[in-house]
Amino acid sequence: MRGKLALSTLLALSLFAATPARAEAGEISPKDLRPALEELLREHPEVLLDFLREHCETVLDIAQMGSDSKKLSNLEKQWAQDAKIPKDVKTENRPRVGLKNAKVQIVAFSDFTCTYCRRAERTVEQLIKEYSGKVSFVFKNMPLDPQGIAGLASQYFVAISQQSEEKAWKFYRLLFDNYDKLIGKGEEYLREAAMEIGVDMKKMDSARRQKLVARILKEDLDDADRLGIEGTPCFLVNNLVIRGAVPINMFRRAIEIELNR
Repeated sequence: MRGKLALSTLLALSLFAATPARAEAGEISPKDLRPALEELLREHPEVLLDFLREHCETVLDIAQMGSDSKKLSNLEKQWAQDAKIPKDVKTENRPRVGLKNAKVQIVAFSDFTCTYCRRAERTVEQLIKEYSGKVSFVFKNMPLDPQGIAGLASQYFVAISQQSEEKAWKFYRLLFDNYDKLIGKGEEYLREAAMEIGVDMKKMDSARRQKLVARILKEDLDDADRLGIEGTPCFLVNNLVIRGAVPINMFRRAIEIELNR
């Protein structure tokens, strides 16, 4: 029992020392604990499993911190190369949140039927609030099934944006907030959502048949293809590329790099 108690104490200290704040402060050195840990683990290997079960959340948090730190480090190396290559994309005739001349422009290549895009959209919403006046946001349509409901949702969004940017963003919000209805009801829900926000349905249906809407959708896909974007969501933070629904701190880091450039 004494051995188990000693091991639990040492393991707790090790986890405590493994956190960046404590390691940087130099209050506890993992090297000092290693010999004692090795000896106790040889004598009481069964206690390690018990400890991990009791402190699984702490262990997972530390593992996640290490994973995120490594991913961010790799991203920063990638961004150093990204910054050297201008990534011009079409943003005309598309709704924008924020000032057109904002120092940082976030461009999303996204799909209304993509669950990861839905998660990332909430991250972008938070970033726009945090960096108000410094960041603008443009949504580019990249439906992975252009002939299905994803493509139809994109067409509705672009057509509505030609009528009213404000209504387009309300429509955008409804689609991401009501994913189950969009998938379950298809175009029926697209029309319900459009009517809910007061869209002129005749004008919208007319716009959907116009060459401008088709051109905008084609330009978005062409931009994605030219940049080698194969999956959604994908973001440009100026010229820095972020693929996937990554944690918000990675977006913040990219934004700060560009604000300080």
